[in-house]
Amino acid sequence: MNDRLKDDLKNLENILNQVKQQGIDYLNNIHSRSTSSGEIAPIITDLNDHGLGFSNSLKQFNERLEPVIVGSSGPRYWGFVTGGTTPAAIAGDWLASVYDQNTQSSNGNGDVSAVIELETVQLLLSLFNLPKYFYGGFVTGATLSNFTCLAVARQWIGKQHGNDFAKSGISGTIKVLSATPHSSSIKSLSMLGIGSNNLIQLNVLKGNREALDPEDLENKIKKLNGQPFILISSAGTVNTVDFDDFGSIKKLREKYNFWWHIDAAFGGFAACSPKYAHLVKDWENADSITIDCHKWLNVPYESAVFFVQEKHQRLQIETFQNTNAAYLGNPSENFSYLNFLPENSRRLKALPAWFTLMSYGRSGYQKIVEHSIDMAKLFGSFIQEHPAFELLAPIHLNTVCFSLKIGDVQKFLNELNAGGEIFMTMTVYNGRTAIRAAFVNWRTEANDINIAIEAIKKVLNMS
Repeated sequence: MNDRLKDDLKNLENILNQVKQQGIDYLNNIHSRSTSSGEIAPIITDLNDHGLGFSNSLKQFNERLEPVIVGSSGPRYWGFVTGGTTPAAIAGDWLASVYDQNTQSSNGNGDVSAVIELETVQLLLSLFNLPKYFYGGFVTGATLSNFTCLAVARQWIGKQHGNDFAKSGISGTIKVLSATPHSSSIKSLSMLGIGSNNLIQLNVLKGNREALDPEDLENKIKKLNGQPFILISSAGTVNTVDFDDFGSIKKLREKYNFWWHIDAAFGGFAACSPKYAHLVKDWENADSITIDCHKWLNVPYESAVFFVQEKHQRLQIETFQNTNAAYLGNPSENFSYLNFLPENSRRLKALPAWFTLMSYGRSGYQKIVEHSIDMAKLFGSFIQEHPAFELLAPIHLNTVCFSLKIGDVQKFLNELNAGGEIFMTMTVYNGRTAIRAAFVNWRTEANDINIAIEAIKKVLNMS
């Protein structure tokens, strides 16, 4: 055994205590951690022959890299719909690393990690009030969740034509309809060989909306002359968190043959609140749904889940099965995530979600969701009332989309973000350069809104 490794093994308890204390210090001071950094850490390109050991490695990390890490899990990081991590989720993530399981089978031949994942999926279905005829699994984020769902949709399209696309490859053109798809869905179309150019753009509703126009959807369906297609609908668009009318889509589904996918990366959490659950009414009729857990569930980054109706389980296996690896078992006989998801190598990603769901329950997440929306409305009121800004769209849920009435939006945002008190991202809405602020972090309070407002006023006075 390497001497450095041998020493670290002897000092394992001390190592973990050091990391624990550093983590506690970071979290206790996260409100004052800068939300941006203009510094660039120098990069080491040559590996030390004998290694430094943990103590010296931590020392170098703290001197060279840690000061540049931003508070992206803090209460005023509103740029990428990034949640924080609840205490229970942090503990679950640490335990996932400690136990270091390869989450595969639930048939008793391996560890219990797949059972934990299946249970966590059931807990999430309960949280979202979705029926038990959905099944699901954990992936790295909304991109892989959309990819997984659309891959099964691709296989479904093939079956409509009597083909097995997973084995034979795509033949012909697959049409995809959507009004305001997230970029990860477009990326997935490219990766799946469907082709991003095969997206048919739907009109949005009039009146400053991003939701699809059901009348235009039916008109474009008729032009396909009975050809099966994929519909990507939105439960919360990126800029304004607008929702498609799932009731209208449900009625069209009764008349036409298509795969219905809902990207509900963070908007799906509206189901947690009786005040906002109407926004996802009838979403249980979709074939597949994407949910991003590292957003409003507030678990560590790189966590999402997919839901697909159980009736499509065979299509899922056909799409992702390991057909030429006998040691992995027979996908027709035993359930295994190896035959349900893109990745073969999978850590116990469900454990942080399991811990936070078990710890805070339905009412805990209802309060997180409703409080985040209250914070968005509080910030939105400031934007609406301040003469320098224009609120570009109604606050449907938890995101504020706004712009300067006069001035350089990019310059203003750069100066604001550079201050390190708040972080937001630029976007384009209805052809206008705009700014978006997304509220999903459980730590965000009214005082954080006040700090952000003061930072904004300071930049305005400097301009």
